[in-house]
Amino acid sequence: KMAVLFHRDFAVARSYRAAFLLELFGALFGVAGFYFLSRFVESPQLERALPQGGSYFSFALVGLAMFDYLSIALHTFDESLQDARQNGTLENLLVTQTSLPVILAGSSLYPFALMSLRTVIYLGWGAALFGFPLREANWPGALLVLAASILAFSGLGILSASYLLVFKRGNPLNWAVIGLSSVVGGMMYPVSVLPSWLQHVARLVPVTYALEGMRAALLGHATLRELWPSLAALLVFAAILLPVSFTIFFLALRRTKITGTLTYF
Repeated sequence: KMAVLFHRDFAVARSYRAAFLLELFGALFGVAGFYFLSRFVESPQLERALPQGGSYFSFALVGLAMFDYLSIALHTFDESLQDARQNGTLENLLVTQTSLPVILAGSSLYPFALMSLRTVIYLGWGAALFGFPLREANWPGALLVLAASILAFSGLGILSASYLLVFKRGNPLNWAVIGLSSVVGGMMYPVSVLPSWLQHVARLVPVTYALEGMRAALLGHATLRELWPSLAALLVFAAILLPVSFTIFFLALRRTKITGTLTYF
């Protein structure tokens, strides 16, 4: 069933081939922009502050890619819900014998697969043109961090969809998560440069551990043992957020059925 949901989204995207080519070159522009920005801001002091002593370009490029995964997780469930409402398939999906978790997971497969392709393009352009280090990266460790990150981020995305299901529009959860994560998560600068109290806040945001783990795997060549603290934190977030988010989504769905507002948008 999840494969069928993936094929549905792929079939829609396949009808817009030009968008894929634009995505390919759009990624180049984004990577190039970060590279030239890094040449402007890099200094010996900044390099010493960066984890693993890497370049600012590599640091920022990993941050950009992981933040895209967070953004996809926060928006893909909302967009899937809105699309199903608008094309009139939401009720049809919900009356089938397919469980709600399978519907949600299946609807997120294609966006995450596309995001993974975009990430490969980001890193490929970065390595081919701007010296992003790929050869010594711990790829199995990076994939484990990515999988744990997607699980943790998806819990936030399902909570976001729950809000949209009830209130239809205007989702403050997305703004709050993206805003807080962009400030304290370490996307563009190390968490270590933050005031101590904000460093404590950063430990409450899953993207902090996702970025630390991914940078350690790709830039620091960390072993699985060294990656375990980040992996464990992400798995704890997933173990808490996923059951809570599914419960809240079930309650939101029940409310819309009772009030008769399930298909309103």
